[in-house]
Amino acid sequence: MSEEPKELERESILLRILWMVVFLIVWQLAELVLGAVVLLQLGYRLFYGAPSASLLGFGDSLSQYLAQIGRFGTFNSEEKPWPFADWPTPQAPQGQAPHSVPPAPHPVRDEEPKL
Repeated sequence: MSEEPKELERESILLRILWMVVFLIVWQLAELVLGAVVLLQLGYRLFYGAPSASLLGFGDSLSQYLAQIGRFGTFNSEEKPWPFADWPTPQAPQGQAPHSVPPAPHPVRDEEPKL
């Protein structure tokens, strides 16, 4: 009977190692995506003078996701990151206010078409 808990623990750690390898690969891909977001945000900031609101949110949630992978990989958490948990919710930006585009005015229509 003493061997059964040790066998379960061994299977558990082997499964954990497998998940850690999978999340290591996901980390590498997510790191590339985060680098692309950083470059896109920089270009957006240079062009419009303020960061993009959608890139702010995505960049924040992606960086939280990478932190979740790091916590799982270093045994600080037993909870597996997305897709086993919810995708992290972006927090409100603490830096510069994002660029906003006002809605376009509705065009005035003529009564008769012009030829």
